[in-house]
Order: sequence, then C-alpha cells, then structure tokens
Amino acid sequence: MKSEAKTVIIGGGIIGLSIAYNLAKLGESEIVVLEKGYLGNGSTFRCGTGIRQQFGDEANIRMMKRSVELWKGLKEELGMDVEFTQSGYLFLIYDEEELETFKNNVRLQNRFGVPSRIITPEEAKEIVPPLNTDGGVIAAAWNHTDGKANPFKAVFAYANAAKRLGVEIYEYTEAKDIKVEDGKIKAVVTNRGGEIRTGRVINAANAWAPIINKMAGVPINIPIEPYKHQGVKTEPIKPGQIEPMVISFKHGGVYLTQEANQGGVIGGYGLKYGPTYDITPTYEFLRGVSYRFSQIIPALKYVNVIRIWAGYYAETPDHNAAIGRINEIDEFYIAAGFSGHGFMLAPVVGEALAELIVDGKTNKPLDFYDPYRFERGGELRGGRALQMGG
Repeated sequence: MKSEAKTVIIGGGIIGLSIAYNLAKLGESEIVVLEKGYLGNGSTFRCGTGIRQQFGDEANIRMMKRSVELWKGLKEELGMDVEFTQSGYLFLIYDEEELETFKNNVRLQNRFGVPSRIITPEEAKEIVPPLNTDGGVIAAAWNHTDGKANPFKAVFAYANAAKRLGVEIYEYTEAKDIKVEDGKIKAVVTNRGGEIRTGRVINAANAWAPIINKMAGVPINIPIEPYKHQGVKTEPIKPGQIEPMVISFKHGGVYLTQEANQGGVIGGYGLKYGPTYDITPTYEFLRGVSYRFSQIIPALKYVNVIRIWAGYYAETPDHNAAIGRINEIDEFYIAAGFSGHGFMLAPVVGEALAELIVDGKTNKPLDFYDPYRFERGGELRGGRALQMGG
C-alpha cells in the first residue's frame, strides 16, 4: 500500500469512484481510494437502478440533466457498457392536489430542457400495458429521457477507468483515523497497520460519513443518518412489459421496473427502519411490497419473488446530499448523504467536485448542497414532492 498520496478518497461506492476518475481525468495524480469492504457494497450495489430528472427544484433538475448527458456517454468514455437505457419514468397521479404539484414540477423541468409532460391514464397504459388504471389513476407524469443502468457494471467501469489513469484502489482497507494538525490534514491511518501521508481527504463514505467527519474533527454538524431500505427482485417475465420506472406515492412510494436484460422486476417502497446499520431483510417489507406491486400491476401477484435485500439510504433532514469543502480543515471535502439519489447523481457529482477541487469553481449548482446549511438553520432544501429514492 502506498505510504503517501496527494488525495485520499474514503468510500469505494460509485460516488467515490466517480470523483477519483474525474480528478484523474483533470490531470490530478497520486489518488488513492479506500474501501473498507468490496467496491459498491455500501449503497451502490443495493440501489433501485433508477436515473431521473423529474425533481421539484432547480438544482436537482440541472444536476440530473447533466448527469443523464454523462450517463449516455459512459459506455464510450469508460470503455464498458453500463447498460444505461432511457426507458423513462412514470409517476402515477391519483388526485387533483397531486396533479397540481406535478404540473408545477413539469413546468419547472421544462424550463431547464427536461421534456417531461402530463399524460392521460390511457397513454400511461400504452407505455406499461399491464398497468392498473382502474384504481383511481387520473393522470401520470412521464419523461422518456429518464432511465436506468446496471450499478454493478457502472462501479467497475469507473474503477477500471480510474485505474487506467493511475488511481490506486484498496479494498478491505478501512480508514481508522485522520491526523489533522493546525487545520491541515497530515495522514489517514488504516486498518492495515500503517498510514497514508496526505494533504487532502474526500469523505465519500455516505452512510458512514459522520464517522469520517468525527475522525477529522469536522467542527460543524452535518446530520447524516443511515436508514434501512429494502428491495426485491422477481423471476423473469415477458420482456418489455414494465420498461420504465413506475412510481406511486399513493401506495407508499412504491417503485418498480423490469430489468433491461434479465427480465425480472425489481423495486421497493418507502418503508424504512432506523437510524441503523442493520440490513437484515424483513418479512414486513416482503408482505408490503408484494401487496403494493400487485396494486400497480395486478398480474405480478402470480410472479415469484426470488431475492430480497436491504441497503442504506444515508439521509439528511431535507433528503439532499452534503457536497462541498469544509472551510475549517484545509482540503477536506464531503460528498455524502444522498438519501437514495447517489447512483443517479454520481457522474455529475464526480465531475462537479473535481472541477471545484482542481479549478476552484464549477458551473454546477453545488451551493444547493452546501454542507453548512444545517448549521445555519432554516435553509433546508426542497419538499416532499419527488424526493423519493429510486
């Protein structure tokens, strides 16, 4: 293991790997990524695969519009097919109040070039033939340029591309301490009996980010807590039945989509436990998700579930990440607390933070994710609408 590096990134999920790749792409050298388990094992490999631009605030819309542009080119850029498909996102709408909220969101999304629109139940059923439109659906919000990708392939695509640019990645290597003297980072101590001398640390540990902040003595409160969310996968069904991500807030934030290649249906709903680092799947979730799936797609009641798993939403009070520089510690940065949106945001977050570090500025709206907003109080971002993960 290296004993010295210019940059140490703590966290080997897609956020940390995207940051590493983008830093190296901008010419930075001597970059090390530390992952205490295997790459992607925290939140990335447990996510719902969705990638959407349908948010209710300007910053997330702009960030995700750029992220989708990047996702479209990742196969060529990283040299590996991440199976990104623009299969769309379909939000089901059940009452007039909800419809008005989505109309406002669509107008905002359209302002920034996202081609979302409100469609009829009949149009929704054309997109998803087995959809239940008799259960009170009055409209839907649809964007055909949203989509999904393979988190396993995306992680290894970023990791391999970063390695080709000289990044060193150490799995099963845990950061145990961060040495800071007079506001300057001196070293990261690992569980492998040594330390890496460095002057820059990036906290991309997501659910474990508060632990890393404490090691470094970060003097501000950045409230990030791990909550257990769960997902399921069914046996394969006929291809092309549920191509978009389908979401219903009425049914507890249920979301589901058919895998592009294997044909199984994956998804979940908003049941959460915590704060906790326990990720044992629960029968309560299995019952709840089975009922909700069959409310949206009645034919799914006859399909077998073949896998259930749990993972982490690293949540902040406003369900938006903390991204930026910690002023009191020279060259300490954070990109964590993504609240279920880290996978979809990863390409643009890596690009934006790398620009901020190397150039001192970025044209992406990182101020929205200012880690200091929690300390100031009264500045929490966004609202309930469209802040679901998936």
